[in-house]
Amino acid sequence: MRIAYFDCPSGAAGDMIMGALVDAGVPFEALQRELAKLRLPGFTLERREVMKGAFRATKVDVHVHDHEEHHHPDRNLGAILALIAASGLDAPVKERAGRIFTRLAQAEARVHGTTVDQVHFHDVGAVDAIVDVVGACAGLHLLGVDTVHCSALPLGGGFVTGAHGRMAIPGPGTAELLKGFPVVDTGVRRELVTPTGAAILTTLSASAGAMPAMTVEAVGYGAGTMDLETPNLVRVFLGRASETRGSETIVQVETTVDDMQPQLWEAVMERLFDVGALDVYLTPVTMKKSRPGIVLTALCAPDRVTELSRVLFEESPTIGVRWTAYQRERLDRETVTLATAYGPVSFKVSRLAGRVVTATPEFAEIRRIAKEKGLPAREVLDQARADVRRLLQGEPPEA
Repeated sequence: MRIAYFDCPSGAAGDMIMGALVDAGVPFEALQRELAKLRLPGFTLERREVMKGAFRATKVDVHVHDHEEHHHPDRNLGAILALIAASGLDAPVKERAGRIFTRLAQAEARVHGTTVDQVHFHDVGAVDAIVDVVGACAGLHLLGVDTVHCSALPLGGGFVTGAHGRMAIPGPGTAELLKGFPVVDTGVRRELVTPTGAAILTTLSASAGAMPAMTVEAVGYGAGTMDLETPNLVRVFLGRASETRGSETIVQVETTVDDMQPQLWEAVMERLFDVGALDVYLTPVTMKKSRPGIVLTALCAPDRVTELSRVLFEESPTIGVRWTAYQRERLDRETVTLATAYGPVSFKVSRLAGRVVTATPEFAEIRRIAKEKGLPAREVLDQARADVRRLLQGEPPEA
């Protein structure tokens, strides 16, 4: 598996990400050809080598023609997704770019108290932002990157003036995108992470924080526009992932409730799984004044925090939700269908360095078989486990 790790000590923006990918090996002419598939008039792309402090880097600039921007000052999500869908871009590029803009719309909708359909992008609906997002996705595709990882992102500070007036840094939209993502305060009072940069990295990253185990094949440096005490660069490491590690960032979302009907928890848990929870469980606790209560804990990817929080606010009487980001190691896993004495059964198979460690049958299928054949579920489960052990040893299942 080929992975990209973005190291962002002085911030991140869409043009910096593109520059880093070009510097790491994306042919600039190929990137131009991919962006031409958007059939989006009004821009040209320029590449140049610059110095940031004592270090060389690649600067990619998007030059926008004034005519286009005067006629299309902003766009809504539907217009941007339609533009991407109608392009000649490859499916993985369309999928990644669509996810990034959808997440941007979700963040803006929450910040402005409206719906995703009613959000009209201003800065991020401009031509240069569309080119930044699609260019980053196209660059990853041209490099054959399967998985993206990222360092913690510096928050920055101070104030910036945008379409909605003077705002504290990070802006509300950027702050929303950074929820559940590790951040650091480096003391720099500038806008270090742009909304576009935050959207690209937080949407695509499978983990954030330390670099995953990898064999480095290339390193690229993308330059930003600012002159800072620390060189304004994004550094990308490209390489092959170690087969023995499955490091990723997950977020633990929790809330504590003491005044909810027990029958309602089933609906809450179902909705949490529907919006992307990886696991959900309930823990009985004793709260203040000796009241019995429940702690609901849900695990999810960093970009699912907003959706899970919304479900908890809508489906339970809670007035507060907390979350914490964790790093975890997990085994490579897949679902496979294997033959057993009772017919084919789906198994969750996990591997360590290519070797099967566990093979667990789907219990819903075990129950179905037991019911159909009038057998105890325990007997069917034991038989399925015995059969999969034989299969892994190269023997056929029992007749």
